[in-house]
Amino acid sequence: MASGRIVLELPEWLKVLVDERRGRTWDSAEARMRFAIELARLNVEHGTGGPFGAAIFEADSGKLLAPGVNLVEPAHCSIAHAEMVAIALAQQTGGSYDLGHGGTISELVTSTEPCAMCLGAIPWSGVRRVVCGARGEDACAIGFDEGAKPVDWTGELTRRGIAVTRDVLRNEARAVLNHYRATGGLIYNSRNDG
Repeated sequence: MASGRIVLELPEWLKVLVDERRGRTWDSAEARMRFAIELARLNVEHGTGGPFGAAIFEADSGKLLAPGVNLVEPAHCSIAHAEMVAIALAQQTGGSYDLGHGGTISELVTSTEPCAMCLGAIPWSGVRRVVCGARGEDACAIGFDEGAKPVDWTGELTRRGIAVTRDVLRNEARAVLNHYRATGGLIYNSRNDG
């Protein structure tokens, strides 16, 4: 019998990185994306998960609300994608399941476009903006299965009042994916478990 608890622990290196940057603000989409890409790259370099990083920011101030990295392998949990980790941590830290409570405009910045699962979580999270680096097809090109998403997924989010910006530092984000594949990183998905 399971313990009845779900625990996702951020890697120690990430806790240290966030402590070092406490109080800092990220004033542009590019600066925020550089941080998300750095998280993805460091996750690969430290061997603590897949090549994906994400962060939730207060859109207006650039304040970091929560970081996230892919923890699927170390947590033995298929839902522990970087976006899901960042969303959950921001919600728990902020004391609300709604990241838009109190009029805050929250922004999800993700090194790679959301997969089908993460896309489904975005509208319920309260996030009002999504900024993406690499495209879903970049993840698929190295073997990941991004799942069945609407062809016009950006339009679907826009219709729900969630702004989407794509291709921010795409080449840099795609380079992390390609590096992961080239160094033998495990490509896990519903069709291939290693």
